[in-house]
Amino acid sequence: MAITALQSASSGLSALNTSLEVISNNLANVNTPGFKAARTNFQDLLYVERAQPGVENAQGDQRPIGLYVGLGTRVTGTQIDFRSGSPIDTGRELDVTINGNGFFRVRIQDQLGDGFAYTRTGSFAINSQGEIVMANDQGRRLEPNIVIPENATQLTIDASGRVFVKLPAQVQPEQVGQIEIATFINPAGMRPIGENLFVESPASGAPVIGNPGTDQRGTLVQKFLESSNVDPTNELIDLIKTQRAFEMNSNVIRAADETLRTISTNLRR
Repeated sequence: MAITALQSASSGLSALNTSLEVISNNLANVNTPGFKAARTNFQDLLYVERAQPGVENAQGDQRPIGLYVGLGTRVTGTQIDFRSGSPIDTGRELDVTINGNGFFRVRIQDQLGDGFAYTRTGSFAINSQGEIVMANDQGRRLEPNIVIPENATQLTIDASGRVFVKLPAQVQPEQVGQIEIATFINPAGMRPIGENLFVESPASGAPVIGNPGTDQRGTLVQKFLESSNVDPTNELIDLIKTQRAFEMNSNVIRAADETLRTISTNLRR
């Protein structure tokens, strides 16, 4: 009946509304360094079986197909795309990008996770204690903690994550720290908490910490920043498709409502 059509179209509107929210968030972060786009995954719901395939008639012939009516769709999850964004040459000593797999590890509040979060955003700064921190409003400290001497005149980060500084009284650069990166067996299972940060979850598995360039981890590139991996063209195409699908489901609801009104009018006669 038209009631089933109303319910199916209603589920479609709800799912498409979620898709629209995900697309809008992707487009809003098209210029956010290190941002990872997400996509919405759908699946169909249960089916009403009105005729079973393979049933034999009086002559012994089998029904070649069945008769099933679906009950709509729903969103099963949002899948994060962890493909690398394009590198941007910034020229800043504390801008670092990961060329390959891995995440920077930073310290967060214990209640947000296990005390650590992971990010692809390599825009760093130095706080009042000389520590390397994220260059955002929270200033999350990079882990392991690296302190830059106040009188350092030059800072260099090599591909393996070693941090060197040039001091006035020394001819050769001095190593003051080692940047480590983390990898996950299923990064798509990580939980986003904002600030371009992710925390581990049972689905992501535990982080494996190590130096860049080891065990299939990416290497570091100084003075470059990873851009957002959002493709505005594809997002706008998905936006148009979602809008059209929303309109079609709205038309289904309108048609089902008119059908029910016609049936109700005829019954009153």
